[in-house]
Amino acid sequence: MSTYNLADLLELLAKAAAPDREALVAGDVRLTYGGLNARASKIAHHLAAQGVGPGDHVAILSWNRAEWLETFFGAFKIRAVPIPVNYRYVAGELHHVLTDSRSVAVVGERSLLARLDRAQLPLLRHVVVLEDGGDQEIPDAVGYEEALAAQSGDDDFPARSNDDRYIIYTGGTTGYPKGVEWRSEDIFFGAMGGGNSLGDPIGTPEEIQERVAAPGATVLNCAPVMHGAGQWVAMMSLLSGNRLVLLNDHSFDPAKVLGIVKDEGANVLMIVGDVMGRPLAAELDKGGHDISSLLAIGSGGAPLTDVAKAALGQHLATGMFLDNYGASETGACGPAVAGKEGTARFMMKEGITVLDDDLKPVKPGEIGKLARTGHIPLGYYNDPAKTATTFFTDENGVRWSVPGDFASLEQDGSVVLLGRGSLVINTGGEKVYPEEVEVAVKEHPGVYDVVVVGVPDERFGQRVAAVVAVSPGHEGLTLEEIVAHCRDRIAGYKMPRQLQIVGEVQRTAVGKSDYKWARSVLGV
Repeated sequence: MSTYNLADLLELLAKAAAPDREALVAGDVRLTYGGLNARASKIAHHLAAQGVGPGDHVAILSWNRAEWLETFFGAFKIRAVPIPVNYRYVAGELHHVLTDSRSVAVVGERSLLARLDRAQLPLLRHVVVLEDGGDQEIPDAVGYEEALAAQSGDDDFPARSNDDRYIIYTGGTTGYPKGVEWRSEDIFFGAMGGGNSLGDPIGTPEEIQERVAAPGATVLNCAPVMHGAGQWVAMMSLLSGNRLVLLNDHSFDPAKVLGIVKDEGANVLMIVGDVMGRPLAAELDKGGHDISSLLAIGSGGAPLTDVAKAALGQHLATGMFLDNYGASETGACGPAVAGKEGTARFMMKEGITVLDDDLKPVKPGEIGKLARTGHIPLGYYNDPAKTATTFFTDENGVRWSVPGDFASLEQDGSVVLLGRGSLVINTGGEKVYPEEVEVAVKEHPGVYDVVVVGVPDERFGQRVAAVVAVSPGHEGLTLEEIVAHCRDRIAGYKMPRQLQIVGEVQRTAVGKSDYKWARSVLGV
């Protein structure tokens, strides 16, 4: 009997699809549903032969590529848990995620694996190397293709469960990412479209086979699959019987992307907010691009501003934009709708509302916190204290996920997002928490105190700005010096891009960072 474990769903699709039904295109790699499933089975058999089993965690450390998805499904096949790892992380951040997740194996690209200090990862017992052109030596490891060559592509695995785990790491306000833990069934329905992202979800696992009975759409996904937004789009595509084209470049080249739209006949283009949307619009303005196949442009990880939508809409015949709100703790919640509030206004799905501090729904016009019930996470992996501050049960026994987004409820039932209580900075789709950057900046000997906030940025939505009080003798401290200091401490996208020197950093009465004051100093 099949379950909502993602591997079961892929196997059902592979059995029902025509032999030549293409599932995945990633650069020069083209895989049918059967081919993707067989390669996922091979990496699964390899991991199982190394002692990886149900409940074990397998880290995936790579840029977008076919092997990322093969390993993702392969982990589910043996009831292990894939742990997507941000390829932008530096050594300290990588150590935290692999340690916190208790990963026993990692499948990663050679140049990225070179950042790992194996001596500091005692639980990590197996490494599989994906070639990326690097020449670094990775000791005690096996090559990915070598591993697959020795294994069968058969689906001879033990029975799986709807309760098999899924974990996605998200930025943590205490300075480190946190793993959000879901049941397979809940993540499939809560974030991955439920087998029909534009309609009613399937009622049984077997119904998913109907999705490959008719021709599907082609989805070009430019978002990184190591992030929730890009990963969920990939799963929505594949598990709805569509054809997924995965951008596997290490940079966003709008001209090349538009060429792929034409060559692959893409119907849906998924990007990450204005950081991709504005360059794409500028390239379209030059002319000479055939996007006649394109029906919609979607954005995940960061919203498309009205300015970007207007610029892109001049070239998109349908004018259709799929701009959705979602979070690691809530899943995909609903699409953006028009209104004076622009892209911050969403029509939420059933089970999503705005609650007051007593977990009661607010009235239209009132402000509370966005909350979801139904298909929600179990909590934060290995962190019961953090779980207790985000997941609550009301007086009627209903369990809610309340991640901290303040919102107001409108008369028409739509929700206007007012900002994350955690003060998260969204820069080009990457989530940056001020406390993490503050810790890194404060370690500079010339920094006496600092408060970090996000300020508006035309291309990236927001950029990281630091308000700094310097130590005596360091009055000439520059932004370049701070960036150089932070380079080995935090990922590049978390670096301060703006510096304001002040005589004294103002704090609240209880000694906490005064973010409102910091924004006023920066003129926002």
